[in-house]
Amino acid sequence: MNILQVLPQLNVGGVETGTVDLAKYFTQNGHKCFVVSAGGELVRELEAQGVRHYQLPVDHKAFWVMFKAARKLTEIINKENIEIVHVRSRVPAWVGFMAVRKTRATLITTAHGHYSRHIFSYMMGGGKYTIVPSSVIGKHMHEDFGVPLENMRLIPRSVDLARYFFKAPSAQVKKEYTIAVIGRITPIKGQIYFLKALVKILRSAPFVKAWIIGGVSPGKHNYMEELEVWVRRLGLTHVVEFLGNRRDIPELLAKSDILVMPSIAEEAFGRVIVEAQASGVPVVSTKVGGVVEIIDDGKDGLLVYPKDHEGLADAVLKILKDPLLAQSLALNGRKKVEEKFSLEKMGQDTLKVYSEALTVPRILVVKISAIGDCILAIPSLEALKKKFPLSKIVCLVGWQAREVFQRCPYVDELIVCDFKGKDNGFRGTWALAKKLMRRRFDIVIDLQNNKKSHFLSYATFATRRYGYDNGKLSFLLNHKIKDVGIPLDPVQHQFRVLSMLGISYMSEKCELWPSAEDKKFAQTFLESYWLGKEKLIGINIGASPRWPSKQWLAKNYIKLCDKLAKKDYRILLTGSSVDALFAKSILDHVHAKPICAVAQTTLMQLACLIEKCDVYVTGDSAPMHLAAALRTPFVALFGPTDSRWHLPPAERCSVLQKDCPPCYKGVCPKKDQSCMEKISVDEVVSAIEWLLGVAKTV
Repeated sequence: MNILQVLPQLNVGGVETGTVDLAKYFTQNGHKCFVVSAGGELVRELEAQGVRHYQLPVDHKAFWVMFKAARKLTEIINKENIEIVHVRSRVPAWVGFMAVRKTRATLITTAHGHYSRHIFSYMMGGGKYTIVPSSVIGKHMHEDFGVPLENMRLIPRSVDLARYFFKAPSAQVKKEYTIAVIGRITPIKGQIYFLKALVKILRSAPFVKAWIIGGVSPGKHNYMEELEVWVRRLGLTHVVEFLGNRRDIPELLAKSDILVMPSIAEEAFGRVIVEAQASGVPVVSTKVGGVVEIIDDGKDGLLVYPKDHEGLADAVLKILKDPLLAQSLALNGRKKVEEKFSLEKMGQDTLKVYSEALTVPRILVVKISAIGDCILAIPSLEALKKKFPLSKIVCLVGWQAREVFQRCPYVDELIVCDFKGKDNGFRGTWALAKKLMRRRFDIVIDLQNNKKSHFLSYATFATRRYGYDNGKLSFLLNHKIKDVGIPLDPVQHQFRVLSMLGISYMSEKCELWPSAEDKKFAQTFLESYWLGKEKLIGINIGASPRWPSKQWLAKNYIKLCDKLAKKDYRILLTGSSVDALFAKSILDHVHAKPICAVAQTTLMQLACLIEKCDVYVTGDSAPMHLAAALRTPFVALFGPTDSRWHLPPAERCSVLQKDCPPCYKGVCPKKDQSCMEKISVDEVVSAIEWLLGVAKTV
């Protein structure tokens, strides 16, 4: 893999050291690694390991600087064929996010801290995966920034054990002890509480000296002055030494007897604790954040409450007075580091996340239209799953069509939207867009191709968005194809979008997966009407309320039912609740006694009834697609729409369409529905008998 890590600077610190350690590990394990930062003391060490460093101002919050840095970063990504961009701080996260939009690289973030709810902080959850060093930070990112749990991976920080020489504490009481406090000079690190605890420690252990190690955080020089005042006030001048920012932490720990971490704020992890445990130095720490995931109190360290300087002093004295306890804490600490916090384990776990990010694409298929159109999308879903067998395919589907994809083996998850309900209007659509954005999709396949679907596709921020260039909002797609302008069946028309991913149409068919309960309903329903061995002819009398022009006239349905009855066929009328009055107008005048299932079924129950039919008669509506998916022979009555564009792939069907040019009007412009009126009852009967094998020709 070609891996690029991005962080603000490469000066001494836990994030910086971890970046260098990982870069070294990746390089030693055959990967090509690069680092981008604003520079720092560790650049020379990094380059000595064979890792190339690019210097960019990725530590500057000015938007114009970030924008220019993103353009430069895009050039680096393309030049070095970067596959993974791993960002480790807030400004680099924004720069990295802007940069990867124009590349094929995948963004990974690591949330190193307990961030404030600020606009800059939200991008720390902007990667495909967000690595967190502790479950405390994972909870914080989920609750405060909305990062889905499935997007997070827990990888604790680590140490390079080769750099830390383990030396267990002496079993004898020493004459002099050194207590180290390592961390940035800032109030949240709690150094002032250590100074107060030190007064009590010195009363019982006068031969103690203290090192306070760490640089002063920007803007915290007043706090440093306050610490110096406290040292003088408490009479600790001869005991406390401020060592500043140091690069020789392993050597300093080797000379220390106890590490104290007196932090008062939530710690993301506590790398210095692991470093001390690796060196055989017993640890006393406050119970803050991820620290409790490192230390088992009393086993490999001692824990006290934040700001409790009395408890802190007691814990230190407990170790000083009990050499056997000190030895036990040190041995157990080293064992835990070797098992859980080694660089080898962190490197392996991080590479697993990278590999998962590259080999398990998240694909969103947008199909928010009517039921029939969703059925037509199933062959595309099957082909996608064949092309990307390890992928997670998520389908965005409208409320009414959700049953189509339930139990579909090619879909891993459904996101159901309702643009007539909760997702209605600008606010509803925007809320849905934010939900999609948080999912971090790699690929979006827009099979809907309207303004709303284009907007939602773009809102995912997926780097690859595919669809038709229809002149609406298709500029929001970065991979698009123009319509050929010649009739194509609807499945092949969708496959033209998939062709941009190297997927060819291989005669995939529409399918459905009714439940056992749905099949049982259909069987019981027909048995209740004493259906025997007679041929069952289903007739869909309905049409979409938006398309009354697709509906055959009531008088024709009446004639058809009576003619079929005279031939000893059983008749099943189907339709939705909006067709109830129309069904009554037919039943009131028909001499035959059809089985009426109008307004009595769910979508899948209707599908199972259609599957029981020997032939099904329908207009251009959802039941026609149900029949095709269930391999039921059907007669399709086309009027205002063109069958060449809308007929689903079917094994056996007969299409009846007259020469009236398709107008694509929901209401007939001539007010007479002549295109449907011209389809005669006798033609339909002939088509039925041809499909039954009774007639030789239609």
